[in-house]
Amino acid sequence: MRVERKRMGDMLLAEGAVTQEQIEEALTTARRDGVKMGEKLVELGYVTEDTIAQVLSNQLKIERVHLSEAYIDESFVKLIQGDVLRKYSMIPLAYDKENVNRVQVAMSDPMDMGAMDEFSIITNLQVEPVIATKFEIDTALDRYYSDAETAKVLERYKMEHQELEEQTEDEGDSQQVDNSPVVLLVRSMMQQAARQNASDIHIEALERAVRVRFRIDGVLYERFRYDIEMLPAIIARIKIIGGMDISEKRKPQDGRITLNVDHNEFDIRVSILPTVYGEKCVMRLAQKNALARDKSELGLTGRDVQTFDELLKNPNGILLVTGPTGSGKTTTLYTVLHELNTEDVNIITVEDPVEANINGINQVQVNPKADLTFANALRSILRQDPDIIMIGEIRDGETAKIAVQASITGHLVVSTLHTNSTAGAIVRLMDMGVENYLLADSVFGVIAQRLVRTLCPECRRERPVTEQDRKDLGVGPFEEIHLYEPCGCEKCGRTGFTGRVGVYEILRVTPRIRELIHNHASADEIRRVAIDEGMLTLHHNAKQHVLNGVTTLNEMLRITYEND
Repeated sequence: MRVERKRMGDMLLAEGAVTQEQIEEALTTARRDGVKMGEKLVELGYVTEDTIAQVLSNQLKIERVHLSEAYIDESFVKLIQGDVLRKYSMIPLAYDKENVNRVQVAMSDPMDMGAMDEFSIITNLQVEPVIATKFEIDTALDRYYSDAETAKVLERYKMEHQELEEQTEDEGDSQQVDNSPVVLLVRSMMQQAARQNASDIHIEALERAVRVRFRIDGVLYERFRYDIEMLPAIIARIKIIGGMDISEKRKPQDGRITLNVDHNEFDIRVSILPTVYGEKCVMRLAQKNALARDKSELGLTGRDVQTFDELLKNPNGILLVTGPTGSGKTTTLYTVLHELNTEDVNIITVEDPVEANINGINQVQVNPKADLTFANALRSILRQDPDIIMIGEIRDGETAKIAVQASITGHLVVSTLHTNSTAGAIVRLMDMGVENYLLADSVFGVIAQRLVRTLCPECRRERPVTEQDRKDLGVGPFEEIHLYEPCGCEKCGRTGFTGRVGVYEILRVTPRIRELIHNHASADEIRRVAIDEGMLTLHHNAKQHVLNGVTTLNEMLRITYEND
């Protein structure tokens, strides 16, 4: 099928998706950078890939497909190589029902005749183009072609590695760093993790193999397994791009990588640790523009949104965000800063590390080697005329005391603390040596949080309700409830879950609670009074998510066992 040639700019203008000025700017910068105009429009933020796909569909009268919902015939994996498909941003979907010599191919640019001609020459099949976004095609290629592509890279590596066996170990490492198959392997690994919304990549040395796992929505999934001989080359490549010492294999090392995937910039923190069978590497991925969210995206219930807004009206004092590692505390802190970031206030942060750069905010990176600790940085910050101070984490009594003093002298301080509950955070600060009367006067709110996985709405399945379920949820035997369980489909990557949502417990320090803090009350006493005054607990809010079909009962029990 030959598609009528139309100019991309004309089609976008006809649909009102962009202005003439935006088209001209994109054309100029696209020529300079050697990329297509459509890619440049997306990069500049004038349109999305989805908008372009829909405009192409409307103007060219070609079907728009969503690959997350499509089934792809896996026989195509042997028919044509993945690198050819990636070159042209295309993927074959299925044979035509009426003509076995024609195949439906999803393309991000259905007017690319060169791509269709090359596909036809290689496969001896006619192309019937349909439209999908580049992101959808790349994600599908990762899913269906990554095993074949990895096998090809490993084969190339083994062939080249055989020629290096007679060299010394140090020389071999140096050669492996520049070995193109390994470069491709590491880059592909990071890109696939980013597209699958993984928060961490674990590269582990087992006795006879290298295991690569992605942490997606808080759970580790094995994605690849390589020969153990690949480990030195993989680790050496990561050390190079992470700014670490490739000759040091006996000590732990930390590094940092910046990666662009599908027009999104990722900040990757790398940690390497020597283990029995070799070095283990963990890479933590953070999308720089994904941390500062709107509060409506956090998962706060209607009542908690109101309490959250009231807390942010305080001109001074301490607001704490607490929870275990990986519970989303940093995202909540950045959301708070996003809400408070106006032209008339001076906001300074001290973080370890700085997770994302925010326009209009002065951010300080802790550097223990230069004696720039949280406490030392805070002392200097207080001489910078701040209105709002964000402390990445209160780790010791010295930092806690300076934070309290800063709040009492008219500053708003927001910070995180590692405790399991809101009331526990108050007691933890007392244990750090902060005087109870100072604490009562300074802290005005504590937010405890957890993350639960959200069920995929496309494939979730209702299940029977048992007597134990009713007991866990605290509902009566005759109350009608609906519970769901994960199933798994193409859209959710067969996991049954799509993303995570926050579960919150917000404690406001009322006069009654302030009096309890003054009198050295226990965490249980503070919690009891807070509930009497209307605080919604983690258990209560998680239960609502279960009853609303957002998550599973097992997820609720996992995060609220200590509150039951």
